[in-house]
Amino acid sequence: MNDRIRHLLDQMSALEDDLRTAVHEQESSALFRIEGKRVEFEQSIRQAHLRLKTGFFRWLVAYRPQNLITGPIIYSMIVPLAVLDLFVSLYQATCFPIYRVARVRRADYIVFDRQQLEYLNFIEKVHCTYCAYGSGLIAYVTEVVARTEEYFCPIKHARKILGTHSRYRRFLDYGDAADYEARLEKFRVGLGKEE
Repeated sequence: MNDRIRHLLDQMSALEDDLRTAVHEQESSALFRIEGKRVEFEQSIRQAHLRLKTGFFRWLVAYRPQNLITGPIIYSMIVPLAVLDLFVSLYQATCFPIYRVARVRRADYIVFDRQQLEYLNFIEKVHCTYCAYGSGLIAYVTEVVARTEEYFCPIKHARKILGTHSRYRRFLDYGDAADYEARLEKFRVGLGKEE
């Protein structure tokens, strides 16, 4: 990868971080503040949320029947998700220290805060908790696998692929064999220095 492309990628990454921070600051300053693990809304917003809450029986009658029918299939995925969580966490706990790769903080990816929204009824909060776990787990697993890929094989594919992780753009170009071992070692050392 030439220096110009590397510089542009670094700029893109910095801009994405700035944008993420700015959006988060705008969202949080407008509606809520975070106190430890608790999200606090202004009293007027909490009252408005409570007025919007749909009662369980009204929700059940108005709910889409296809969602109720497929619910058991959706929730059966908790078993493979939990097994995946267990194995990836065990893998990271045992192998990352050996490779000297900084561990991925699970809590940065799996966040349960939607149950604090007053406008959701109990069933909606359960749905949100399940989805937060599932999507957060996949993001957590993606980062663990991305660090593993960066450690063992930080090489881009010859073909364009969809859904690459954030580390992929820094990988070595396909077929660029010059100083491969030295550059691989540089990736490995860098992985141990991450926060």
